[in-house]
Amino acid sequence: MLRTVAIKLALLVPVLFLVSVGTFVLLQLGPGDPAAQVLGNTGTPADYQRIRAEMGLDQPPVQRYFEWLGGVLRGDLGQNLVPPVENVSDRLLRAFPVNLQLAAMAIFLALLIAIPLAMWSAYRAGGPVDRWISAGTIGVISVPPFLVGLLLLLMFAIYLGWFPLGQWARPSDSGWGQNLWHAFLPALTLALAEAPVFARLLRGDLVATLQEDFILAARAKGMPGWHIMLREALRPSSFSLITLAGVSAGRLLGGTIIVEAVFALPGVGSVIIKAAQGNDFKLVQGGVLLIAVIYLLLNLAVDVLYGYLDPRIRRRHA
Repeated sequence: MLRTVAIKLALLVPVLFLVSVGTFVLLQLGPGDPAAQVLGNTGTPADYQRIRAEMGLDQPPVQRYFEWLGGVLRGDLGQNLVPPVENVSDRLLRAFPVNLQLAAMAIFLALLIAIPLAMWSAYRAGGPVDRWISAGTIGVISVPPFLVGLLLLLMFAIYLGWFPLGQWARPSDSGWGQNLWHAFLPALTLALAEAPVFARLLRGDLVATLQEDFILAARAKGMPGWHIMLREALRPSSFSLITLAGVSAGRLLGGTIIVEAVFALPGVGSVIIKAAQGNDFKLVQGGVLLIAVIYLLLNLAVDVLYGYLDPRIRRRHA
């Protein structure tokens, strides 16, 4: 298993290289210029050339890329181009905890909703409860996340006043109680987008597992239904769910642009969008690289977790 993990870690390097090259090329092809963004309409051509030289934009693109890549290999993402100027890593690390907390809360809430629904639906497969749950999940999936967020804001923040509107409280400033209160509606918005997919996937796997011989043997022994579902069927049916949860977590950590915009959250997605609008190339490159690293490492973690959950995978890679 350790050899397999080492090989997969080595394979991440060319993937991250291609991601960085692709991001750099797309930024070069896009319109806009950081120097023009800094000067606005007040600068002279001489000022423009001076700012470009200070930013290093007068150098050939290939040279600028490899200078940036050399800094990344030394653990330095450089400084952003558009004021206020600061280290790219500092800007991203200040925003990343927002995404980390929202992703963790969203996945937890989604699983909390999806697993009981899937188990109930699979236990009564084909019955009225199963049909109602299936119809409900399809209905929720069809609603865009931004609309769910707006409806939750309208109902619970504006009409009922139970939650704050357009604010974010950091635990270091306001404590965990205030932080969780502010984070609940955005996390619930994300969870409601993930839970129906989780529930439908797990339900299908549970229905298939419940037809297996070892389940029939457990029933023949007189084991209660709840015991069979929780102790015998849930674990072997959870592999697809684990994969999907890992992919979803990577996507959520990478930035949930729409939800961040609806709830005015200072997350990584908002930072990258503002940087792209301001032609701040280095900040966009650093943000995309961070997202790619997180996404790939989470998928690797899911593969490793498979090995611990399923002994057959451990033996295959032994």
